[in-house]
Amino acid sequence: MKLLQETIRNIKPQNLEVRRQAKAHLDDLTMPHWAMGRLMDLAMDLAGMTDSLQPAVARRAVVVMAGDHGVAAEGVSKYPQVVTIQQIINFVHGGAGCSAMARVGNARVVVVDMGIASALPAEVVSAIISCPVGSGTANIAQGPAMTREQAIQSLESGIRVAQQLGSEIDVFATGEMGIANTTPSSAIYAAICGCSVEEITGPGSGLDDKARENKVAVVMRALVINHPDAKDGLDLLAKIGGFEIGGLAGLILGAAAQRKPVVIDGFITTAAALIAQALCPAVTDSMIASHQSPEIGHAVGLRHLGKKPLLNLGLRLGEGTGAALTMPLLEASARLLTEVATFESAQVSRG
Repeated sequence: MKLLQETIRNIKPQNLEVRRQAKAHLDDLTMPHWAMGRLMDLAMDLAGMTDSLQPAVARRAVVVMAGDHGVAAEGVSKYPQVVTIQQIINFVHGGAGCSAMARVGNARVVVVDMGIASALPAEVVSAIISCPVGSGTANIAQGPAMTREQAIQSLESGIRVAQQLGSEIDVFATGEMGIANTTPSSAIYAAICGCSVEEITGPGSGLDDKARENKVAVVMRALVINHPDAKDGLDLLAKIGGFEIGGLAGLILGAAAQRKPVVIDGFITTAAALIAQALCPAVTDSMIASHQSPEIGHAVGLRHLGKKPLLNLGLRLGEGTGAALTMPLLEASARLLTEVATFESAQVSRG
């Protein structure tokens, strides 16, 4: 608990003076005012987040946190739980969707085992970060996902990952893997955002209408049985969360405490961002929303965070794919601040 508390104390809002300086510089670039649109907004954000007019964005990582979920037994996913371990192996071999998109974004993929239900091959274990909290969570349709102590452990493990990578990474992107993890995520959205379960529970891995109805009923049951406190991030995580969701929330907090930008991916990583926000509202100042998923509740979560996504391409894979794709946009925004001449420096006449 001490690490979590210290990390939260170290998180500060964006530096408003540096944002002001960035805006003044961008206002004076050799182009019509704000001609690069949202890239210029993002440039201001990067300056405020990093406390620098030369924000570092070159060293990037997509941190994919993996965990299994006891609620998978309720038939809420189209895929069997064994796919979690199979996909971890796929990540390590570079064959996952996230792997390809990370190469597009010139980002490393770092896989973290936060608590899967099966044993990984030794050669895979040596290629990832292993800090399992347990062998998957309990079934939230029957009781709490984990103990409060396990919730703290998952958060602090995520913080330690951010600290471990912090000296070699400028920008963190969030990714996840865990069969059935849209179900606890839906429960988190409903609890925090105060919306109906029907409104935010989508098909996830591709459920048909009947299976989605079952998923809605499971989420409702989880909320009734566990009665999570929407104002207590730890209570939410312990009762209806997941080990990888806690790890991601910790990663977000840990990156923000180092003034590192964190790029949020899709529906599940936004659930982790909502947990992080519940624990420390100022942490949202370090978040960048990469894209809006067609998963029906994602827009609700982004609004609660106060974030406007950079992309809307119908992406619904997760894994950190959307976050990886936005990395070139971050680089473009940083280059606006550092490489484009001002009217005065270029001796260009104003209109």
